[in-house]
Amino acid sequence: MFLELFFQYLVAGLTYGTIYASVGIGFNIIYNTTGIINFAQGEFVMLGGMTAVTLHAFLPLPLAILGAVLITMIIGGLIEVAFIRWLVKPSVLRMIVITIGISILIREGALAVWGEGVRSLPYFTGNEVSALSLGGVRVSPQVLWSIGVCTVIVVLLNLFFKFTMLGREMRACAANREAAALCGIPTRNMVTFSFVLSAGIGALAGCVVSPITYTQYNVGTGLAIKGFTVAILGGLGNSMAAVGAGFILGILESFSIWVLPTAYKDAISIAILLAMLFIRPSGLFGNKEAMRLKDF
Repeated sequence: MFLELFFQYLVAGLTYGTIYASVGIGFNIIYNTTGIINFAQGEFVMLGGMTAVTLHAFLPLPLAILGAVLITMIIGGLIEVAFIRWLVKPSVLRMIVITIGISILIREGALAVWGEGVRSLPYFTGNEVSALSLGGVRVSPQVLWSIGVCTVIVVLLNLFFKFTMLGREMRACAANREAAALCGIPTRNMVTFSFVLSAGIGALAGCVVSPITYTQYNVGTGLAIKGFTVAILGGLGNSMAAVGAGFILGILESFSIWVLPTAYKDAISIAILLAMLFIRPSGLFGNKEAMRLKDF
């Protein structure tokens, strides 16, 4: 009985960890290219799930998900062009305020479009009744989809940044944006593409986990905080570390229910974030760039 309960909490933690990891990866993609901490990243996850639910009323599930990802990517690009591109060397604090304002605008727009109702996509394969039995633990097939998609995202991102010209140009912008511009790299376009890419990843994550966790217009704020916690925990700018940090946070939250009331679950991420910022701002994996957070 103890082992079954242990593995149930572990599976739940891994499931939520994939969401947090995806949001953390989105934070890191934008931060690496621009130095911007985008607190609207959680809204991309919400937009992906809500848009897919709406499109699924007219389209098959795969096309609805594809459409939701593309629409969210377009929104991400438009946000950068409208709110970010025209700024000249903004401070970190100013960018945080701007991205928080963007997240509020998106959230209020989602409330106007979809209302306060909770929505979800159907299971990709099977249903909750057809859960798999792994070592005596019932695991929903959607959990495997969630972990599998997160793994594929990480692998493809690594291949993209290492072996494609566009990925190398984005890495050059991350290393030294001014030097990259002098070498002829269109740095403004790289910034826009980083928003597009992070929005797409967030939207895909929102679609994959929607059948399990459901989605609502206001879920983005909590996801942004937890995604930021994951990014700090792993080391800001390190997308690979964000995956491990996401699983750590998800598992800690899941097991916290074992010893604490459910109402305290969300406080775990805040406590970890504050502890990391005070004790080790560079993260567990020592990314020195995270020390810039001390500047404000």
